Amino acid sequence: MKSLFLLLSLALLFASCTSQNKPKTIYIVRHAEKQLEGNDPELLYVGGVRAQKLAQIVQDQEIKHVFSTDYKRTRLTVEPTAKQAGVPIQSYDPKNHDALVEQLRNLDGNILVVGHSNTVSQLANYFVGDGEKYADLTDLEYEYIYIVTLEPNAASVIRKVYKDF
Repeated sequence: MKSLFLLLSLALLFASCTSQNKPKTIYIVRHAEKQLEGNDPELLYVGGVRAQKLAQIVQDQEIKHVFSTDYKRTRLTVEPTAKQAGVPIQSYDPKNHDALVEQLRNLDGNILVVGHSNTVSQLANYFVGDGEKYADLTDLEYEYIYIVTLEPNAASVIRKVYKDF
């Protein structure tokens, strides 16, 4: 009986430790083009098109988690991908990247995170390590996709544009 208990305990410990060691990809993007009026604007028509393009880009990437700040423009950007993947949109606080990064590292599966011009580069920089850091995006930059690859003992970040896909 003791050996069965020990075996079960070791199996649970192994399972909890290995979930952090599985390779995964995190896609980090800024919300799509927004209307210019109001405190919480919706997307422009072109922003809706970009949101659909994002869903096409990640459709074969087995997205298991989708994160958005609690603004209309971010939620509308990620909504097509969340529906396509059949996963809920999880809210996060853009002022608390430490908590989000910890959560992202501990989740299994590929992840999409949508943020803002002054947060997406900062979030990507958590995974850059000693490499060159990315600057905040300008108000007119919507085309970048940061692709973070997390391996058991390494992380890498590349930045692409939508037209690369």
